[in-house]
Amino acid sequence: MDRRLKRGAGILLPISSLPSPYGIGTFGRAAYEFADKLKRAGQTYWQVLPIGPTSYGDSPYQSFSTFAGNPYFIDLDMLAEEGLLDKKDLAAIDWGYSEDDIDYSKIYENRFKVLKEAFLKTKECESKEYSQFIAQNKDWIEDYALFMSCKEHFGQKEWLLWDEDIKMRKPSAIKKYSELLEEQTGFWKYVQFKFYSQWNKLKKFVNSKGIKIIGDIPIYVALDSSDVWANPGQYQLDENLMPVDVAGCPPDIFSSYGQKWGNPLYNWEVMEEDGFTWWKRRMKSAAGMYDVIRIDHFIGMAKYYAIPVDGVPAEGEYRLGPGSKLTDAIDEAIGDAQIIAEDLGVAMPEAKKLLSETGYPGMKVLEFAFDGSSSNEYLPHNYDKNCVVYTGTHDNETLSGYLGTLRGKGYNYLKAYTGGKNNEELAIKVIQLAYGSVADTAVLQMQDILFKDNSARMNLPSTIGQNWRWRLKKGEFTQREAEKLFDMAGLYYRLPEETYKELKAKEARKRQKGARGQKNKGRKRRNMA
Repeated sequence: MDRRLKRGAGILLPISSLPSPYGIGTFGRAAYEFADKLKRAGQTYWQVLPIGPTSYGDSPYQSFSTFAGNPYFIDLDMLAEEGLLDKKDLAAIDWGYSEDDIDYSKIYENRFKVLKEAFLKTKECESKEYSQFIAQNKDWIEDYALFMSCKEHFGQKEWLLWDEDIKMRKPSAIKKYSELLEEQTGFWKYVQFKFYSQWNKLKKFVNSKGIKIIGDIPIYVALDSSDVWANPGQYQLDENLMPVDVAGCPPDIFSSYGQKWGNPLYNWEVMEEDGFTWWKRRMKSAAGMYDVIRIDHFIGMAKYYAIPVDGVPAEGEYRLGPGSKLTDAIDEAIGDAQIIAEDLGVAMPEAKKLLSETGYPGMKVLEFAFDGSSSNEYLPHNYDKNCVVYTGTHDNETLSGYLGTLRGKGYNYLKAYTGGKNNEELAIKVIQLAYGSVADTAVLQMQDILFKDNSARMNLPSTIGQNWRWRLKKGEFTQREAEKLFDMAGLYYRLPEETYKELKAKEARKRQKGARGQKNKGRKRRNMA
């Protein structure tokens, strides 16, 4: 199967960054309005960040579950329209002080109280649709619901600090806590039912506009997750279920210390023995949620970095991953969905070989391009078509912030390469580089379309506390920006195929009307004669 993406353009805007009166973006009206705006902007793709439930640090890349959805994204106005909540009560809650910022502590304090109120009022848990949802997701939802209920029961402690019997998942303990926490587990299952109901409805609407959703999945799962608690044998853990080594990356030009992510590493031998069953379930689930799946840290499938659990990144080592054995299993599971391989980071032959074998498009980031060397692989003249080009990703500075910090040889090379004379011109030129490149797909961060500075940066790796907070203000993405993107997409042949057909049909009607007008004028002149 051809895994290449069709030539097109897209916008990266996380669900959390959508406008909302409730402190964080949701699947509500603003999401539908954004899809309409994408259509008017001639876009083919909407890229989001992972949409799973976030844990400590609020990172979407550290989730309590690979399969579950983030309760924060359930739209409260929709619940109010169902008669489960009162809009006046919702308006009286303090969701945060800023329209373009997320106060996660206030969201955490208030969101679950409101959702529990809706749960206690609903009759949906008695419906056929609810029963079908639970049956279709039985492979993960019971474990997830019990996991979240036990976290509440044990004061939000990570599962490694729970009582020994439930930590080790002894059958008697599973039975005991399932009975003790029956109402709580019912709540967590209901929340997932509402999440998926609203998400599926939104996705159907987005797809009806001719737009595909690019989702994002981290290669690793969080240690404090239902995934690890329910399937400890799939990970490199000791007899006490503690990680032996953890994930990260070595020191490089971006970090002299390196990065220690702390995620448990997969036990690839065990996974291979059972035919990568967990990965197949994971990817099948992702393929049901998204049209295109971006796999974060794809290079870890070819060669992964293992750091001693009590060590520092420099003490780690590279080990061979499952390679094509895993990607073959992924291809088997995803059906018609497509993959983007996030192949950024340390260049290694094993990863390049695997990427070539799969046919997946890799990534190019223009903020990595300008070091003054014309052989830099991130410069557009060095691209192959089968790639996705970004101005920057969620881990980078905004484009305006980047231009403000670029100096010396790199800055001079950028000016010579684009012809831009100042930062404002250069920002426009860099966006044009992305659209005008041979890359099949070009994706811009919303912050870069609006020329936001680094105060709108989404994430600064290896830091905690101020990340994942930026939000788009209501009305900030205007018709003016949409029209500029549409014109540029048309100029560089990035409009959706259907849009080109519509434009051709419109032009044909215009010519026919003009021809009829000329014919009528001729008749009129003859009659006058």
